[in-house]
Amino acid sequence: MSDWIKVAAVEELPEDAFVVVPAEDTDIAVFNLHGKFYAIEDVCTHDGGQLTGGAREGYELICPRHGARFDIKTGAALTAPAYEPTATFPVKVADGVVYTRDDRWD
Repeated sequence: MSDWIKVAAVEELPEDAFVVVPAEDTDIAVFNLHGKFYAIEDVCTHDGGQLTGGAREGYELICPRHGARFDIKTGAALTAPAYEPTATFPVKVADGVVYTRDDRWD
């Protein structure tokens, strides 16, 4: 089972902010949207590039290279040229600290 990774203290991740944390061989982007935390793999499934360099509109993250949109809550690919979802990860808050982990191989 993978270990929980400390992301940040809750007050260090204000609403509408995000942070990217390394988790073994992947980067996880953790977002605070409307006071709730979401974690997705920071990769576009169209070409493997970084997603967090793009714009965000509501709960949608827009790939900076080709404009594919992903749902931050579910990881779903919403528009072409991406057709496969990006991974999502569990998030927990304990003692004022946000944590995530890559649980895909557990």
